[in-house]
Amino acid sequence: MSTTTTDGTTTDGTTGARERDLLAGVPTGLFIGGVWREGSGGGRIRVEDPATGRTLAEIADGTVEDGAAALDAAVAAQASWARTPTRERGEILRRAFDLVAARAEDFALLMTLEMGKPLAEARGEVAYGNEFFRWFSEEAPRIAGRYAQNPAGGSRLLTMKQPVGPVLAILPWNFPLAMGTRKIAPALAAGCTIVVKPATQTPLTTLLLAQVLAEAGVPDGVVNVLTSSTTGKVTAPLIADRRLRKLTFTGSTPVGKKLVEQSAEQLLRISMELGGNAPFLVFDDADLDKAVDGAMAAKMRNQGEACTAANRFYVQRGVAEEFSRRLAERMGSLVVGRGTEDGSQVGPLIDARARDDVAQRVEEAVGAGARVLTGGRAVGEAGYFYAPTVVVDVPADARLLTEETFGPVAPVVVFDTEEEGLALANDTEYGLIAYAFTQGLERGMRVAEALETGMVGLNAGVVSNAAAPFGGVKASGFGREGGLEGIEEYLETKYVNFPL
Repeated sequence: MSTTTTDGTTTDGTTGARERDLLAGVPTGLFIGGVWREGSGGGRIRVEDPATGRTLAEIADGTVEDGAAALDAAVAAQASWARTPTRERGEILRRAFDLVAARAEDFALLMTLEMGKPLAEARGEVAYGNEFFRWFSEEAPRIAGRYAQNPAGGSRLLTMKQPVGPVLAILPWNFPLAMGTRKIAPALAAGCTIVVKPATQTPLTTLLLAQVLAEAGVPDGVVNVLTSSTTGKVTAPLIADRRLRKLTFTGSTPVGKKLVEQSAEQLLRISMELGGNAPFLVFDDADLDKAVDGAMAAKMRNQGEACTAANRFYVQRGVAEEFSRRLAERMGSLVVGRGTEDGSQVGPLIDARARDDVAQRVEEAVGAGARVLTGGRAVGEAGYFYAPTVVVDVPADARLLTEETFGPVAPVVVFDTEEEGLALANDTEYGLIAYAFTQGLERGMRVAEALETGMVGLNAGVVSNAAAPFGGVKASGFGREGGLEGIEEYLETKYVNFPL
């Protein structure tokens, strides 16, 4: 027998009144030129609840022709939007911030339904993701150039900032709201129009966001949303179109590499936020209470389905046993369940393939001599749940260490010296983020400077902030989102020399 939870859904996964009402109000078409329309091919995409396997909605399946129409709309709106005063662009983004805040519960529930994360965590994503609208609403009127004298005399040097032009943004499924706002907000602030391609698994949040942006006053054609089950087929012609001037992508490194190759033909401006395999260093002098708290935050955000998730735990020998014990206790105590259930702390993985991949990696490590301290199994009869897991004695060549694992698994490896710990941390093709816990100020600065990553959490398990530049190095990509740097990704610099 099912019971109704606080949000109106039911504990057995059947649809409650709150959920039905929300889904009924979410658009299911393509948003092109300010108009909601069906795909030209008439196809539909089934959006699934990963906690139950049930269908939430069916949405339009866009075609190559629909992609061309979306870019046509963005191109048609570009000149007018670029001329729009920066203060007006900022005010529109601020209205979008207010509207998202007013509908925070709707966005949170929608993300929980289509992606699986617990409702409390989804609320946190709404707050974080919405902050990009507020941040870039304030950055828009601060776009500025430079005026200088020619050192040789006889002229003045003027630099001005102008929008890059139409943008294609390809989004991942794991943070449906934040990944959209992190790209849409700076593009609009800079004066760029945009075509947004949300992930097939989690398009509903983006569709609701487009509805809110239109309500905030974004002109027709400035933001266009293209849903499609054939992302590569639909986006390739857009990337090859000389009218597109910017490509921004968040997703896996292999896909990112292909997109970079495609973008070379038109020499597009590109931003790539790609995979990660974040190390989490714990030194002998660390405050273990803070280290374990940080580990939980860095590992378990989004069930571990995050490019910033701590994937490799390197712990100095003097505290390794105690840290592993405490981490296993905390991980083992987490409540696994549908994200809408009261008390749920860990939701399902995105689909069966993701769950099975995590399970296989743990099984391979155990077969090679690793020991499971907690978890190590799929749970539940429905949905794609996997128990929070801590594994020790993990072989160096195990995929749990060498590849990015998108799931709630924490492999722990012991090291002896600072130099050894840093070598292990940097022994990866990725370089998005690293975490380090130590009470020594000098060691902290040495380690932060030596880590080959774009971001470092020093005695912190969470670093994401709209006011800070987010991005990586090496195979984790290039470009930055957020902070003072974020808007520069959507601006060109023009230099004018005029004699006096």
